[in-house]
Amino acid sequence: MAKLALLGGTPVRTIPYMQWPFSDDREIQAVTEVIRSGKWFRYDGTKVEEFEKAFAEAHGAAHAIAVTNGTAAIEVALLSLGIGVGDEVIVPSYTFIATASAVVYNNATPVFVDVQPDTFNIDPKCFEAAITEKTKAVIAVHFAGFPADMDEIISIAKKHNIYVIEDAAHAHGGEYKGKMLGSIGDAAGFSFQASKNMTSGEGGAILTNDTVLAEKMYSRHTLGRLPERAWYEHFMVGTNIRMTEMQAAILLVQLSRLHQQTKERLVNAKIIDKCVSTFPSELGLMRPCCPDTEKRAYHLYMLKYLQGGALADVSREIFVKAMLAEGLIISTGYKFPLYKQEMFSTTPWGINQKTKYEEMHHPVAEHAMKESLWINQQVLVGDDSQVNDITAALEKIIENAAELKGIG
Repeated sequence: MAKLALLGGTPVRTIPYMQWPFSDDREIQAVTEVIRSGKWFRYDGTKVEEFEKAFAEAHGAAHAIAVTNGTAAIEVALLSLGIGVGDEVIVPSYTFIATASAVVYNNATPVFVDVQPDTFNIDPKCFEAAITEKTKAVIAVHFAGFPADMDEIISIAKKHNIYVIEDAAHAHGGEYKGKMLGSIGDAAGFSFQASKNMTSGEGGAILTNDTVLAEKMYSRHTLGRLPERAWYEHFMVGTNIRMTEMQAAILLVQLSRLHQQTKERLVNAKIIDKCVSTFPSELGLMRPCCPDTEKRAYHLYMLKYLQGGALADVSREIFVKAMLAEGLIISTGYKFPLYKQEMFSTTPWGINQKTKYEEMHHPVAEHAMKESLWINQQVLVGDDSQVNDITAALEKIIENAAELKGIG
């Protein structure tokens, strides 16, 4: 009789994982307070301003501007740094589309580079090799909560007079060598979309330590206005991507949980680490590396399903189906490196290289597409019964992998 749930056995977990987004009466009370106040607009109430100050402080930054989403955060950061037509921005090829589309939105050209095999973050050597006289910025993504190599990235950027923008959509509460992620570059974009480690369904924030840049970003996000100036005075071209008081009220509660939930994710991730470390290396199931000294944000728990390992007769897709059948939350993540997305195959923008987007080949990023396994962050929050079921399912599938051979 089959032991694996995919083939009719009993699943490891039969109860749902923690619902995400997570909320309790505090979110309800916070939103109710705003609704009853009648002050829903950021300039009538106080919640957006309170959140901006609290979020900046929590991440070691001087300024925060709350916006509608994480994509808008990067768009406004680029615009406020003066990046536009004729400029190039270096972007890792393994990331969400918004990292690159924000560049295109500003009429600049994204230049894709490969990532590091240990973290799937931008490779500093590839970054430096891609710099031209048109390069104005680099976007360093802290993918899955892994900190990018900011020391090297900052060093290269200073040498070439290039702006550094942190895409911190996965990095709420994360640290790099004692510095909070989002406080290291010239600016940083955060997302509060529904899947993120803190969320208001949608929303975003831009962080910076530069007061002049903060004023520009503030003006850009609110139709060119400036603080403490007349309402119908507009000083630069801007848009309207302001956060509502209700979103900010939710985020103030979410922020109050962030520190404790980050600790829980760290503790529970180590339980999975310990389990995975017991698997023989020839099995081909391993985790990307991150220095133990780092305080990870853990938006995702990442695994690599290496091609050619002892599980070669079991495809990654069947392995995922087996995990899902055991009651786990897991996926294979992105399908393509960004340069293989259709929007770039028909792009009118040329890059200052001989290679065209459709002709690019970044081996590490392409391997990542074939090898990645993503375990959602909410399974790392709460008591250890959730994470123990992950390790139990992994061990069960490894022990009974022969049942999966030959399944298409």
